Amino acid sequence: QVQLAESGGGLVQAGGSLRLSCAASGGTFSSYAMGWFRQAPGKERVFVEVMGRNGFNTFYADSVQGRFTISRDNAKNTGFLQMSGLKPEDTAVYYCAAGQQPTPEVHTTSGWYDFWGQGTQVTVSS
Repeated sequence: QVQLAESGGGLVQAGGSLRLSCAASGGTFSSYAMGWFRQAPGKERVFVEVMGRNGFNTFYADSVQGRFTISRDNAKNTGFLQMSGLKPEDTAVYYCAAGQQPTPEVHTTSGWYDFWGQGTQVTVSS
């Protein structure tokens, strides 16, 4: 059983930056692909980015391409989402998720992931 805890959210002006962290415990973090999702008020949870367990096979949603960067430090059981050029439409609760990855393939659908954090609020003001 893996527990995930996000941190680093907050209020930022448009054009600003934030770095989210996802601390993992209770399992072997390096066995899991790590994904980030977000959910805006009144909307469904949507995929943002994913990185394979070894730091390869990275995919981004078109909406964040060139602005958000995913990374991970398996030695510290922590993942990161560096967000820059933030826009008001990026306002959402951001969730990290972990999915067992027996093959190099990673997934962008939420149902593939086994464990979820509680989420951290990101608010971008215009």
